[in-house]
Amino acid sequence: MSQSTNDVYPTALRLTLSQMMDGLIHEMEGLRQAFSAKSTEFADVIKLGRTQLQDAVPMTLGQEFGAWAVMVGEDIVRVREAQALIHEINLGATAIGTGLNAHPDYASLATARLAAISGVPLIESHDLVEATQDFGAYVQLSGVLKRVAVKLSKICNDLRLLASGPRAGLHEINLPPMAPGSSIMPGKVNPIIPEVVNQVAFEVIGNDVTVTLAAEAGQLELNVMGPVIAYNLFTSLDLLGRACRTLAERCITGITANREACRRMVENSIGLVTVLNPYIGYEKSTEIANQALATGGSVYEIVLEKGYLSKAELDDILSPENMIRPRYIKLENSND
Repeated sequence: MSQSTNDVYPTALRLTLSQMMDGLIHEMEGLRQAFSAKSTEFADVIKLGRTQLQDAVPMTLGQEFGAWAVMVGEDIVRVREAQALIHEINLGATAIGTGLNAHPDYASLATARLAAISGVPLIESHDLVEATQDFGAYVQLSGVLKRVAVKLSKICNDLRLLASGPRAGLHEINLPPMAPGSSIMPGKVNPIIPEVVNQVAFEVIGNDVTVTLAAEAGQLELNVMGPVIAYNLFTSLDLLGRACRTLAERCITGITANREACRRMVENSIGLVTVLNPYIGYEKSTEIANQALATGGSVYEIVLEKGYLSKAELDDILSPENMIRPRYIKLENSND
């Protein structure tokens, strides 16, 4: 009575999506907290930052994990924004949005009652003709899920790099061992949790393509591709939620830092020369970097040898702890 498959089915889909999104947000928040806890734990671990896989400048391992916590937190906000769009339903539209055979008050009354029963803050679409044919909210949601997947996969790639080794890689962190890494190489530990999250991300990215094409395939007053959109969105939400929980519980919380290895790479890095630019100029800094690269010498010893700065000055300038945040620089012959 006052209903059609063209408004009831989409309403049921949106109710389910909203509830599943609550679950995903919960798991993402758990992952964010896991990264944040490690950021605090590793706040004093000096390590080398990298750009384009090349030595850059010092930072802390805490800053690295803190950035990942922020990335996940930002995506929680994006998921909530997409969820708000899903809360708009076309109940009462009947066949094509004109409300034929529905009571004039049905749409508003039924939407309010369904919101009260479900606890989901549903709202009536302001234009039921548009709402019956436009699947833009699904495209938006799918795009946000793809964004979450891409960023999770990027973080997992970073984890794999930082844990690479133990002798021939970066080996800055240790991932908790989840399974024997090889049947032929004793003692090998593979980063299987980040790798499974990578695979989930690939699936979600592919699902987004399907949702995009299905939303585009609607014709005139109705899009009949709802089932494949529902299937792919349900799959992506379920996979991402489980991936976040698995990554947090079976990987992030058990990560330990190789503190001495991290600091050793900082102290031996040519990237330290970057901080000398304001003191001795770019040309001399480049000269030092090239000499250190050619001879294997340390930046510290080469600067002392050339007499560009005193030992006391170098100890202050090249202290890694002084290079992980902005600081005031007092230049010679300067009143600033």
